[in-house]
Amino acid sequence: MDFGLSEDQELLQQSAREFLTRECPPTVVRQAAESPHGLSEGLERKITEMGWPGLLVPESEGGLGLGVLDMAILLCEFGRSAVPGPFLFSALLATAAIVKAGDRAQKKALLPKLVAGESTATLALLEEDDRIGPAGIHCRARRSGSGYRLSGKKLFVPYAENADVLLTACRTAGSEGAAGVTLFLVDRHAPGLTVRPLETIDRTRRVSEVQLRNVEVERDHVLGRVGAGWGTLEAVLDLGAVGLAADALGGSERVLEMAVEYSKTREQFGRPIGSFQAIKHMAAEMAADIEPARSLLWYAAHAQDALPRAASRAASMAKASLCEIYSRSSNHAVQMHGGIGFTWEHDLHFWFKRAKWNELAFGDPSFHRARVADLSGF
Repeated sequence: MDFGLSEDQELLQQSAREFLTRECPPTVVRQAAESPHGLSEGLERKITEMGWPGLLVPESEGGLGLGVLDMAILLCEFGRSAVPGPFLFSALLATAAIVKAGDRAQKKALLPKLVAGESTATLALLEEDDRIGPAGIHCRARRSGSGYRLSGKKLFVPYAENADVLLTACRTAGSEGAAGVTLFLVDRHAPGLTVRPLETIDRTRRVSEVQLRNVEVERDHVLGRVGAGWGTLEAVLDLGAVGLAADALGGSERVLEMAVEYSKTREQFGRPIGSFQAIKHMAAEMAADIEPARSLLWYAAHAQDALPRAASRAASMAKASLCEIYSRSSNHAVQMHGGIGFTWEHDLHFWFKRAKWNELAFGDPSFHRARVADLSGF
């Protein structure tokens, strides 16, 4: 039985690694982290030239027509290089939602621009109680003429400052539970919509508070059916879990490589610190964590493509496990480097902080373990 990647997938992995090694070295990550918007326009343009924003878009819509496993392979390489920017949120989450739930007109209007890099989109979900689920959605959508008026506040919206379209989850007036959640395609520059940047631990990922004050949205900007948005959101959140797990696998591999390389050159008491048993044990523990996690990720991504009944459970398992491994591995890497590993001048802190961000985003490990238990009937 073959559990390996296909020849085409191995080629994607190799070409992505070579491209990002060349185009996104730590100097580019640092420049993006120090910039006002947390991205590199030059890198974004080159990523678009590779065709990656259209990876999940069907060929009939101008995309590459590949699967979630291919996207996971790519995002693993993004994690290795700590690529800054909105790619995961636009090319994975928002694009997948439009492909899944958009009507013919919406797809024709939005997908070509997303594929060509002419616009980006993001997901506006979380609110003040920070709950992932229908009960956490309180923003209201009230009928107004031929459309709706949206009111409320969304928090931690990725790259809202830079996005052209915000996929915004709102509750139809008077509704409760999953049946009342509707997704709207909201223009970033719509009157009544304001964006305020928020500070988080990871400077390679930027988030904002989005305030909606009677923002008018036409009926044709409802994504999918009115009151049926939660099904789309649940599928998108599974993709987010797999995407962050992939980023975590790549980041874990990178911090292990950085730590081992450093331990071979840093000397104490006249010999490399890598010769000390404690250092060897930390490196071995990191490697022992990472290797089986790779199989868990590939399975979770494959399930999104081919095993719908297992997809949600596998996504939560991958998110809980991989993101904890990333945090643990980056902690070990900092310890192996000593104090220098957490200074601003050393590059390791970008991966360390990203690991913490990944661990909390789209549900922390406790949330996903509880979800696995529920889905498994435990």
